[in-house]
Amino acid sequence: MITIPYLTAVSTYFSYGLLFAFGQLRDFFRRFIDWWLTTNLHGYAPICLGHEDFYIRRLYHRIQDCFERPISSAPDAWFDVVERYSNDNNKTFKRTTKTSRCLNLGSYNYLGFGSFDEYCTPRVIESLKKFSASTCSSRVDAGTTSVHAELEECVTRFVGKPAAVVFGMGYATNSAIIPVLIGKGGLIISDSLNHSSIVNGARGSGATIRVFQHNTPSHLERVLREQIAEGQPRTHRPWKKIIVVVEGIYSMEGEICHLPEVVAICKKYKAYVYLDEAHSIGAIGKTGKGICELLGVDTADVDVMMGTFTKSFGSCGGYIAGSKELVQYLKHQCPAHLYATSIPTPSAQQIISAIKVILGEDGSNRGAQKLARIRENSNFFRAELQKMGFEVLGDNDSPVMPIMLYNPAKIPAFSRECLRQKVAVVVVGFPATPLLLARARICISASHSREDLIRALKVISKVGDLSGIKYFPAEPKKIEQTKNDIKLD
Repeated sequence: MITIPYLTAVSTYFSYGLLFAFGQLRDFFRRFIDWWLTTNLHGYAPICLGHEDFYIRRLYHRIQDCFERPISSAPDAWFDVVERYSNDNNKTFKRTTKTSRCLNLGSYNYLGFGSFDEYCTPRVIESLKKFSASTCSSRVDAGTTSVHAELEECVTRFVGKPAAVVFGMGYATNSAIIPVLIGKGGLIISDSLNHSSIVNGARGSGATIRVFQHNTPSHLERVLREQIAEGQPRTHRPWKKIIVVVEGIYSMEGEICHLPEVVAICKKYKAYVYLDEAHSIGAIGKTGKGICELLGVDTADVDVMMGTFTKSFGSCGGYIAGSKELVQYLKHQCPAHLYATSIPTPSAQQIISAIKVILGEDGSNRGAQKLARIRENSNFFRAELQKMGFEVLGDNDSPVMPIMLYNPAKIPAFSRECLRQKVAVVVVGFPATPLLLARARICISASHSREDLIRALKVISKVGDLSGIKYFPAEPKKIEQTKNDIKLD
């Protein structure tokens, strides 16, 4: 639970109040201009009403240059950011031919597979030559190749479940799978900070949705007990099915799920566990097998294991792993499998090759080195940020570390100044986060060297002083003894 300093909360509310007031004032005068310049819609209602896009027009456009920055190279430790300019107050941008070489702290390239890899890339190129860039078909038609079959076997072995099925998009894996697993008469109990894909999937299922406090097993148990006692709305009949949905690493908080406690509670009340490992699979655990390996949870106790290939594996798509009966059912019922185009074969080959590197099946120990490096990099960077006085969310070993900004004016200030000093960061605000909880989200990679991280820390510290986001006192620097210290007899 984030505790916002009182003065910070007041100043943040005041800032949003000013933006809202001036936005409403500008909209008031805009009505007269629109009335004067109105065009005949021939009976159609305006496709975008004024109050519906108020946030975009009056708040987002002011800082739109901080988002959707195009890059022109692979998302490695360093990448090229294309320079842009705007002639209409950030409503539209025009790209230039100039680029800036920036340190990449925004991509999900956790293990460094997002760029050229000596083992993966040649195999991906060979797959491209053999199968082309797309299957141009769904899995049930002509979109299943030998590579897709190998990928599902590889995922099954890697996550430790009896069977798995893969999909072409990570977001759609959640949003399309959850409505297939549960419907009317069922109960979904979701962590309050679960990803948007889970939220949309739950809403589309028709099931009753209840939320428990973020990463708080005691509150989960209270909600479960109350809902089982009350039963379905109006009829009070027993629930047909109960599914508890959690994430391995929460993408906006960097916190690791209290999975052992969640599993124990679900066993007690006979509820299914749905685990989203989008940010944890491949990135944490001794051999990269995710939160179950990290926390010592038997994968047999997790009923549905979901993950994506966009973070640690440098590819695209997602997977569901579970019992053979579950996977077979999904292959016959899930629209993402029946109707959507399958993962491009070169992307599937990238995932297979990355998993083999992680497991050491490429004949080297590079996978173990990558896993050790991302742990060291993440823990070092987090500790140094905290020493500087930043409010950093998340747990040790997590490669995701949000730095709290709070005030809306500090979102563009932090982002623009970091970019000016050749450090590319991702800033996040409402509606992706609650109104008061704007933040910069740092993603650490195994491809970052210690020199890269030290450079980034110096820039972030300087920008933090300029923008006033060091909400805690910095630790005093320890005086290092020099080689010329006098030795006492």
